[in-house]
Amino acid sequence: MALKRSLVPQSVYRRQLAARLKELRDVAGLTLTEVAERIEVNQGSLSRIETGARGTSPVLVRALLDCYGVEGSAERADVLDLVRADKEQQKPWWRKYSTVLTATRYDGYLALEAGAVSLANYQPMLVPGLLQTEDYARAVISQMRMELTPPQVEDLVKVRMERQRSRLDSEKPAKVWAIIDEAVLRRTVGSSDVMCEQLRQLMEVSEKPNVTVQLLPFVLGAHPGLYGPFVILTFSEPTPNLVWLENPKNSVYLEAADDVGNYTEIFDQLRARALGPSETRTRIARISEELEK
Repeated sequence: MALKRSLVPQSVYRRQLAARLKELRDVAGLTLTEVAERIEVNQGSLSRIETGARGTSPVLVRALLDCYGVEGSAERADVLDLVRADKEQQKPWWRKYSTVLTATRYDGYLALEAGAVSLANYQPMLVPGLLQTEDYARAVISQMRMELTPPQVEDLVKVRMERQRSRLDSEKPAKVWAIIDEAVLRRTVGSSDVMCEQLRQLMEVSEKPNVTVQLLPFVLGAHPGLYGPFVILTFSEPTPNLVWLENPKNSVYLEAADDVGNYTEIFDQLRARALGPSETRTRIARISEELEK
């Protein structure tokens, strides 16, 4: 499986811009070398713009559009809108937490999540971040990131809560489909009280029209999800979907069609084997009752 790694994944708009500029250059029948010579810009810089590794400016994009013979005002405006949108996405709400986010490139994931229309999340170990209570999130972050100071932990908790408001309860909420292993519910994180509150919230949030929660019971045995957790992010056309695999230091995202298709197939298999949403709520309620005894 080919892994495409990046310290900071491109924004949704930068990915669109990169693909569009390459398409226009191909239609014009020009090589990067020829374009660099014509507009007197470093070829390496143009290459990084086309791969989305760096952003660009309206001035340079206008020069590229002239070079490619793009004359239609509407088409030019669409491309330039992508440049402006990319710049705006570089000033997100989480920037004030950049110091604590940078260590794991979590800011890169937030930029992608903010632009996704739907998220398919499989978690065998923990409640997905978008569905965590504040106390559960605090317990998870403090125990998994032992190097953080208490104020840094609180900053990450605030980020997680803001993510939930932004993605679940905004005017244009994302569709979230979460599949969790029964081990997630049986593992006491924080304390019994923290877990009881978390289980209640899982049942409540699963009633939202844009949220679906399914449980993989222990009796299922081995299944395709045992390789580990993943998130499939779906974007509006023409932005291609991608898969996010979180690691302690440098997380990985996959955008090759074969890779995304493979994880989509795995998610579909898990969805077919898991308990249905209603049955899942019943099972969560039963586990919560057992925990309270």
